[in-house]
Amino acid sequence: MIRIQRFIRETGYCSRREAERLIAAERVRINEETANKNSFVTQGDVVLIDRKEIKQNEDPAIYIALNKPVGITCTAAEHIKGNIIEFVNHPYRVFPVGRLDKASEGLILLTNDGDIVNKILRAEHHHEKEYVVTVDKPFSDAFLEGMSKGVQLPNVKTNPCRVFRVNDVTFRIILTQGLNRQIRRMCRAFGYTVTKLERIRIMNVKLGGLEKGKWRDLTAEELKTLHMQVENS
Repeated sequence: MIRIQRFIRETGYCSRREAERLIAAERVRINEETANKNSFVTQGDVVLIDRKEIKQNEDPAIYIALNKPVGITCTAAEHIKGNIIEFVNHPYRVFPVGRLDKASEGLILLTNDGDIVNKILRAEHHHEKEYVVTVDKPFSDAFLEGMSKGVQLPNVKTNPCRVFRVNDVTFRIILTQGLNRQIRRMCRAFGYTVTKLERIRIMNVKLGGLEKGKWRDLTAEELKTLHMQVENS
């Protein structure tokens, strides 16, 4: 017996977070009964999403890196136009690891391995993500120092981070937390507007020379290191 959220995640249909949204929207049924967040699945139960049965995942494990262009929405929800699943068009069902907002570009991982998704996304693990950010006007060294020490946002202060100047209007930033639109909000707190935001690294996986809009399978070495990092965190 397992909770419905975990069952959906382990089928590879979508992430646990997306499963919770489907449940809240009453799109999930167990044996024709509408599921809720406290529902369990037992052996022999029939689980349906939008009245289509989903079963335990028998696909091979898939781990890919995508260079997401601006304009693509990081959701597995098929009803949202321009969603990342349709854009990738992978032969197996995959879903994104976390998010990269529609106006941002760069590296995002997709997989059908629900366990590794949860391990990567757990905030307490402090996994690094690196970005190159361009703002609308030149900034001072004081701005970089302020960003690195943590920024007071409404109801939360960001964690200290590493920030490096690229030029007068561009910097690199390495975060270990994943607040919604965090970098944009941090910059806005200092009076700057982000004009370009590109993620170039997630943990040990780098964007490198991957062409915009293209995806590739993770290498064996990348995958080995990734698993080691999440297991040891």
